[in-house]
Amino acid sequence: MWEHERLVVRTGKRSGMTTMVALHSTDAGPAVGGCRMKTYPQITDAIADVLRLSKAMTLKCSAAGIPHGGAKSVIVVDRPVTPQRRRDVLLDHADLINEFGGAYRAGPDVGTGPDDMLVLKELTPYAYCLPEEHGGTGSSSGPTARGVLAALKAASQHVFGTNGLAGKKVVISGFGSVGELIARGLEGAEVIVSDVDESRRTDEFGWVPPDQAYKVKADVLVPAAVGGVLSPETVKELDVRLIVGPANNQLTDDSVAGLLEERGIVWVPDHVASAGGVIYTLAREDDGAGHEAALTRVDGIEATVRRLLTTGQGT
Repeated sequence: MWEHERLVVRTGKRSGMTTMVALHSTDAGPAVGGCRMKTYPQITDAIADVLRLSKAMTLKCSAAGIPHGGAKSVIVVDRPVTPQRRRDVLLDHADLINEFGGAYRAGPDVGTGPDDMLVLKELTPYAYCLPEEHGGTGSSSGPTARGVLAALKAASQHVFGTNGLAGKKVVISGFGSVGELIARGLEGAEVIVSDVDESRRTDEFGWVPPDQAYKVKADVLVPAAVGGVLSPETVKELDVRLIVGPANNQLTDDSVAGLLEERGIVWVPDHVASAGGVIYTLAREDDGAGHEAALTRVDGIEATVRRLLTTGQGT
């Protein structure tokens, strides 16, 4: 069933590359969501991704009490991206964002960063997270990781009866900027990490290949890479008690939540655990809050997760 307000797909006049925006909901206010730049097997895969991600942003904003709806945008990488072509496709994307007249406001996502938002800003006012030296809040990795750690703290109390994860075994699947910050924030835990990029391997933490990350016997699993990793097949192989992570759209479909519950695995929905970045950014850039005040709002994810688990509205 179609749930979205609008989906627009364009071929950029400068780059010749495909860009798209899915606007899920503006009921609560202008929609916000990141701009993802990546390769897809087919254009239909990109459309499916942008639709799923935009809905997740609506859920994320709602759970965080943010007066915004959800949207997402995708730039499809289907050819070598030179510096000039990257700039061209970002300007093409800025044109598309402007078509929404402020109903969609973009930030960084997989494959993009603050410098890319600066290029968007040349043609559209609707871009968040510019580099700090240009008046933005920069990368949202830190607040995102902080929010996940807050969620882990609440979930640990619920599942293990402890206020932290000291002495627990934690597997982090995805050792990028957010995954690394989460790993470093897990004081006293035995941390094992995994990533498709072997160069990220470090002696500081344990390491398993990506295809083994969801099979390791551990206390906690932290999905911190791509979405769609929790499928019926994967759930059968899990040997953990708790799943909390920043990866968006972790379930292949909603029925997987029921399978996790049947196995006694507590799962904190990703749209709750991963909200730290958007909470911080909007607090700073929309509300004018200071750094510490914005982080305090991020820390509120702990209370949200406690309520979620106490009332039984989660898995």
